[in-house]
Amino acid sequence: MPLNILIIGTGLYVCGRGSDGYGTILPAIYEWKRKEREGNIYIAGRNPEGIGIIRDKVKGLNELFGFEIKPLYYPKDNLHNQNAYLDAIREIPKPACVIIAAPDNLHKQMASDTIEHCLHTLVVKPLAPTLREVLELIELQQKRCVYCAVEFHKRFDYANLKLKDTIAQGLIGEPLYFLVEYSQRKSMPAKFFKKWIASTNVFQYLGIHYVDIIYFATNGLPQRVMASGQKNWLYSKGIDTYDSIQGVIEWETPSGKKFTSCILTHWVDPESSSAMSDQKIKVIGTKGRFESDQKARGITITSDERGIEEPNPYFSSPYGREGKVTYRGYAIESITQFLKDVVQIEKGELKIDELQEARPTFKQAIIPTAVIEGINRSLENNGKWVDVKR
Repeated sequence: MPLNILIIGTGLYVCGRGSDGYGTILPAIYEWKRKEREGNIYIAGRNPEGIGIIRDKVKGLNELFGFEIKPLYYPKDNLHNQNAYLDAIREIPKPACVIIAAPDNLHKQMASDTIEHCLHTLVVKPLAPTLREVLELIELQQKRCVYCAVEFHKRFDYANLKLKDTIAQGLIGEPLYFLVEYSQRKSMPAKFFKKWIASTNVFQYLGIHYVDIIYFATNGLPQRVMASGQKNWLYSKGIDTYDSIQGVIEWETPSGKKFTSCILTHWVDPESSSAMSDQKIKVIGTKGRFESDQKARGITITSDERGIEEPNPYFSSPYGREGKVTYRGYAIESITQFLKDVVQIEKGELKIDELQEARPTFKQAIIPTAVIEGINRSLENNGKWVDVKR
C-alpha cells in the first residue's frame, strides 16, 4: 500500500545537519523505501538554508543506497517560513503519516496541526514539556481517531528489553534503586542545539529517555521528584542553560513496593570523548543486580584521523559499500515500526487501541512528561521535593 510520509525538521537527528553523517530519520526512510517504493516523501523546514542542507544529504544518501528518493520540499520558494509544514500538511494525499523532529517547544502545536488533519503522527521525545499539553494531545488524538506515538527508541534496544525481562522474571528481586549516568559532548548544546537550547534542558532532552525506560521496565509510577542543576561552562559561553542536572525520583511498583532512581545527566563531555553519548544504567534489587554499559558496546576503533572511537553498532549504523549501503539499529527499527503500524492500521489489519500498551504511544508519554515537569518545578524551587501529578 502506498504511504505518503511527511518529515517536519531538517536538523541533526533528521539528516545529520552540521556533521559528516546522515542522522537517523532519513536513513530509516530509505530503509523503508527499499521495500515500499510507492508513496511520496515530503520534507518541511523553516528556511532555505535547512532545505539546501537536506537536499545535499538526500543526494548523498541516493548514492550510498543505490536508489533515489525525490522528496517534495517546503517552503517551495527561497523565503523563510516557520509555518511551511502547514502547506505540506494541506497538500499531502492520504494515506499519510508525519514524523515531527523539531525543537521541544514546537511539538505541541505541530502535533495538534497534524492530528487535526487526521494524520498518524510520530514525535521525537519529549512529546511536550508539560502534562497539560500531553493530555490535550491525547484528547485530540482520540477525537480524530489517528495513531500517535513518541520516538522512544531506547525501548527497542536489546539491552533495555533484557532489563525489562530480568525484572519481570524476578531474577534480581524487587528493585531497590536505579542509577543512571547519561552525558553527551559539549557540541550538542553549544553547536547543534544552540539556536533553540532555551526551550529545553539536559534532563528534559536526555534524562527523559531513562525515565521512560524505568517506567517501561517496572510499570512503576513516580510519586515525587527532586532535582539540582549547575550552570557553569555553558553559561560562560553565553548559553543560559544547565551544564548538568541530577534528578531523584521515588517510584511505587504495582505491588506497592517503593524504589528510587537517581538520574545524572550532563552535556559538557569533551569533544575528545570516544563516543557522542556516554550512558550507563545499574539496578540493585533484593536478589541481585543488573548493569548495562550502553556506551561500551564492545568495539573500539583507533585511527590517525579520528583518534579513539567506541561506536554503538546497535543504534543507527551504515553497513556495506557505496551503492549498497544498509542502515541497521534500534533507532531505525523505532521509525520503521511506526510506519509498519500505520500501514496495518490503514489496511484494517490492526486497531489503534491494540497499540496503546505495546508501543510508546502518547498515552505512554504521560508518566515521563509528569516526571520532567516535576523536575523542572523542583529546579525552579531550589531543589525542593515535588509531588508528581498524573
